Amino acid sequence: MKQTDIPKDSRPIQVLFALLPDSLALDWAGPAEALRMANLALRAQGLPPRFELHFISPEPESVSSVGLRLTGLLPLPAQLPLPCWVVLVGLPGHEIAVNSAPARTLLHWLRGLRLAPHALELVTICAGSVLAAHAGLLAGRRVTTHHQHLEELQAVEPSCQVVANRVFVEDAPVYSSAGVTTGIDLMLHRIGELCGPALAAQVAQTMVVAMRRGPHDPELSPFLAYRNHLHPALHRVQDAVSQQPAEDWSVPAMARIAHASPRHLTRLFMEHAGIAPLHYLRRLRLALAQAALQSGRNVTQAAALAGFSSDTQLRRAWHDFALAGTPSGSASLSNK
Repeated sequence: MKQTDIPKDSRPIQVLFALLPDSLALDWAGPAEALRMANLALRAQGLPPRFELHFISPEPESVSSVGLRLTGLLPLPAQLPLPCWVVLVGLPGHEIAVNSAPARTLLHWLRGLRLAPHALELVTICAGSVLAAHAGLLAGRRVTTHHQHLEELQAVEPSCQVVANRVFVEDAPVYSSAGVTTGIDLMLHRIGELCGPALAAQVAQTMVVAMRRGPHDPELSPFLAYRNHLHPALHRVQDAVSQQPAEDWSVPAMARIAHASPRHLTRLFMEHAGIAPLHYLRRLRLALAQAALQSGRNVTQAAALAGFSSDTQLRRAWHDFALAGTPSGSASLSNK
């Protein structure tokens, strides 16, 4: 299979949802909606969309798991535009049947893929990983799937490391999720990697879903925490602060965004987010400082990038939040 040259990072990612007859509707609809909402949020900020969605299939028409007839499906492309994600979704049944003509055609096409990080990547939702295993794409990879298909996945591809009890697993260029709704978790995580955690949190808020930080750590990033509420004014403030945490924020400045008094905004934060406004701001700045330290910046540089007035202020905040170690690039933020 011919693949075009790797484009610049500014090019949108071509997301190809590969659908077979009876494909689980929520496996592709949920992740696709997350990507669509991410594009809307980017446009609202005056930025170009990051994702272009395509639905491909061995046949131009198909029937989903819930009986919805899908028409206008694109053929399996002979040439892939890069960067590209190929998304495989699950099928109903205790075992994934691959003997039908459409399944055999899809597997043949998948065997021609040459996966590469940041160029051509594979995303599997639920039992879509079993299809990937039948195509030989998971040899030597760490992957997960729906709990009902863990043994089947291991039997189809004995050389892969099947990980149980995980929302999703990253082994670039392969990303696998465990079940129907965890495909949304995985897409939110990938949106956060590409577009920033603030935008991912905004998409999660729009979808009214909880966000989990990643495949290994059950704790939430400070950018994603404190958002388990539905108060629109508070979300508006959190969106603004998380998009520009290094700005000169004060409680009155936040209150103006909420169209509330500073005292009332503080009450809203405590009641709905469980944290004071400036406390929330400092946690975001600490997360930025940690990322800067881990990228090789020194403490003074990290403090300036994160919005702290000095490295002394950064060290004081680090101590106040009882973070492990010192701000030297190795400590980690916990959601205490």
